Amino acid sequence: MSIKENLERVKQQIGVKSGPDEEDSQDVTLVAVTKTVDVDRIEEAIASGVNIIGESRVQEAKEKYGKVGNKAIWHLVGHLQRNKAKDAVKIFDLIHSLDSVKLAKEIDKEARQLGKIQKLLVQVNVSGEESKYGLRPELVIPFLKEISELPNIKVKGLMTMAPLYENPEYCRPHFRKLKKLMEEVKAQNIKNVDMKYLSMGMTNDFEVAIEEGANMVRIGRAIFGP
Repeated sequence: MSIKENLERVKQQIGVKSGPDEEDSQDVTLVAVTKTVDVDRIEEAIASGVNIIGESRVQEAKEKYGKVGNKAIWHLVGHLQRNKAKDAVKIFDLIHSLDSVKLAKEIDKEARQLGKIQKLLVQVNVSGEESKYGLRPELVIPFLKEISELPNIKVKGLMTMAPLYENPEYCRPHFRKLKKLMEEVKAQNIKNVDMKYLSMGMTNDFEVAIEEGANMVRIGRAIFGP
């Protein structure tokens, strides 16, 4: 199937999972993950209706951004090292992977130099897997309070990556836990923190993620193929 056909199928699945009734439905933002996808296919996806590109590595994004530019909005969905913060702030509208105070301060510094308020999601390691980046859930609220005075960053929500299960149903408790944490953060009314986005769900588990409250999904394989 073509990228356009794949994209239409994914959008249909997202729409169905958001609920047939207006009361049940939620707007779900699709981030098309283009890690290892070449520029021609990214251009094809944009022409087919993709408006948000998700890249995992700053260096790869920098090369592609030089060719594609502002035809789409760019999100960083992978881990960010502090020494790449300068380039990241120049390219990305939203960074999904804030996970330390040092990184928050570095992003704030680089954003200030550009006269920009950098939007961020806090990455949470809900599953507790050692191989995954992100804060432990119990550290998220203290972390947000600690960085709330930084003037050139704005936290817009939370992100997680569920373990890779053959049966996506096993991801459900992890997604549910992040949704609960989001509600707990909202109740704190922390300065400079706006819990707008719950970024969870990828090709293998996005339907379950949406059922558990995701309003931003990061999908690559289902659009671009393996």
